[in-house]
Amino acid sequence: MSGADDRLDLLAERLGHRFARPELLREALTHASAGTAAARDYQRLEFLGDRVLGLVIADLLLRRHPEENEGALARRHVALVRAETLAEVADGIGLGAFLILSSGEDGSGARSNRGLLADACEALIGALYLDGGLPPAERFIEAQWSQLLAASVPERDAKTALQEWAQGRSLPLPDYTVLERIGPDHAPVFTVEVRVEGLPPVRAEGPSKRIAEQSAAAMLLEATRAHPEAHDG
Repeated sequence: MSGADDRLDLLAERLGHRFARPELLREALTHASAGTAAARDYQRLEFLGDRVLGLVIADLLLRRHPEENEGALARRHVALVRAETLAEVADGIGLGAFLILSSGEDGSGARSNRGLLADACEALIGALYLDGGLPPAERFIEAQWSQLLAASVPERDAKTALQEWAQGRSLPLPDYTVLERIGPDHAPVFTVEVRVEGLPPVRAEGPSKRIAEQSAAAMLLEATRAHPEAHDG
């Protein structure tokens, strides 16, 4: 048995599944930079895994929170399937060490790229589903998301809360502008500014546009709480 096969077996153990078709696991680990006509990259499996994850998480939430309405369940769901959560799960199983990358991507630090880790995690779920149907994918998700499910809360995200704050005062919707994007592709930093009529603009940074926008919205919300008289009365 080759060293590569040994590594696949080690990861399969962490996933809790013995693959009847180990080529699916290899495909799930193969980045586009290392894919060939004979060995496809993980993008197709990522597409499938995203849908399987969404279904399983929705089912788990329905069973765990029978009293909650659709809106609360949806907010929990968004937090549990977003890229940041997938990357956290990928970290937990040490997925970065198993990725199959080109030498250029490997040397650029791609193994710690949060977006890449999230995509590969979804691809793993897709591989589990194709190899054994829903049960192995469901077992993996329930095991790896168990603590995340327990800790999830149906809170509104900061952008939604800021939008509702503005609408409640008959103001135009918050306006978000990406001011800058710096850094390499595997570790970008976005600077975003948010403006709401009558308030000083706020800037925030993040590893993605979405995170930077959320941070900026949270900061502006905090400013409205510090000065509750703004637009009141």
